[in-house]
Amino acid sequence: MNAVVQEPKMESQTKMEASLSPLLVLISAPSGGGKTTLCQQLLAARPQMTRAVTCTTRTPREGERDGVDYYFLDAGSFLKRVQAGNFLEHATVYGNSYGILKAEVLGKLRQGNDVLLNVDVQGAATIREKAQEDPELKPALVSVFLTPPSMDILEERLRRRGTDSPAVIQKRLGVARQEIAQWKHFDYLLLSASIKEDLRRMLAIVEAEKLRSPRTQPPEF
Repeated sequence: MNAVVQEPKMESQTKMEASLSPLLVLISAPSGGGKTTLCQQLLAARPQMTRAVTCTTRTPREGERDGVDYYFLDAGSFLKRVQAGNFLEHATVYGNSYGILKAEVLGKLRQGNDVLLNVDVQGAATIREKAQEDPELKPALVSVFLTPPSMDILEERLRRRGTDSPAVIQKRLGVARQEIAQWKHFDYLLLSASIKEDLRRMLAIVEAEKLRSPRTQPPEF
């Protein structure tokens, strides 16, 4: 049996990969649009990408670890960070507060890691605005809006989840229409197809953005 010999990585290729600037990848979508699934698939496909750990005031669920799943804060500590301007974006949902620390994102980017943000449309707008004022976040940010190809398909997905009443689903669809109208503010519009196809397209976006000339440089000749 012939042994399979792997060719060694060329030195120039190694230098090229090392010179690629890290990305801050922001994915947003309407409720039921599939962004959580896409984010999970993307993280599994790109081990060099990490998610930004979110702060929350809600109680930890069984098996959740502080600093891994979330940073669990009491309401007072969370408020102090809000007042100090520590968050890239924050919101209160069903009585619990959530926020992404700017230091959390910058720390991981400075380590050379691509950082993934999974946020709603309102949070995405806040992050885009703050990134414009930051010399590190602005060149790293890549925003992607994921949406089903039609409202009928989105309604079908929401019904298939089986977690909401018909009235709640109609309310979610109304909000979704408003959110989808914001697609033009994102760098990319990704019309959802299948989980596999969504991931393929998302990986293509990441690879293309990594190779943009402002984010890389050729090896020395």
